[in-house]
Amino acid sequence: MRIARELPPDPPSSIPPARHSFVDDTVAFASAALLVSLGIAFFEHARLVTGGTAGLALLLSYRFELPFGAAFLLINLPFFAFGWTRLGRSFALRTGFAVALVSAVSALQHRWLSLGAVQPVWAALSGGLLVGVGLLILFRHRCSLGGFNVLVLWLQERYGWRAGWAQLGLDAAILLLSLGTVGAGTIALSLIGVTALNVILAVNHRPGRYMAV
Repeated sequence: MRIARELPPDPPSSIPPARHSFVDDTVAFASAALLVSLGIAFFEHARLVTGGTAGLALLLSYRFELPFGAAFLLINLPFFAFGWTRLGRSFALRTGFAVALVSAVSALQHRWLSLGAVQPVWAALSGGLLVGVGLLILFRHRCSLGGFNVLVLWLQERYGWRAGWAQLGLDAAILLLSLGTVGAGTIALSLIGVTALNVILAVNHRPGRYMAV
């Protein structure tokens, strides 16, 4: 009987990663902003809560009667500084631009989009998938939407932890902290949304899966 020998691993490719062009980045940023804004519209329509620093800022605004905008800015400042020092100035500046672009598109979308009846589970699932794909595009163009995105990307680069799974844990913790503020049914639906979002990231954004920079 012949025993099949294990083939040696392929030698590492000598071809350097392809760099994104200005046109590549422009298309990516515009596409991500539209997808994320549309996903957020589904969440808003179903009155779902979310994880991340947005969810934490909302929780603090409820608990301590702080304006949401002020709480969101204060919470994000340390993450922006962390991204600047750990992931580089370019990453931090691109992240700031992406946040501003999503904010602008979301504001315009309120004038141009009117949703009718949407079943809450479908809104949670669709919204999570849309935001997840938008974030995936931004991650692959070396930026994020700030907050926990910055931390989980650094954890993936530094320790090899999957960004999607790490962010899912953080998002789930924020939602559970919201139990005293919103009902258990809303939390359960919101968990569907954040799970769909982060599964997209965990499956598609991992070391070695995408080499362009």
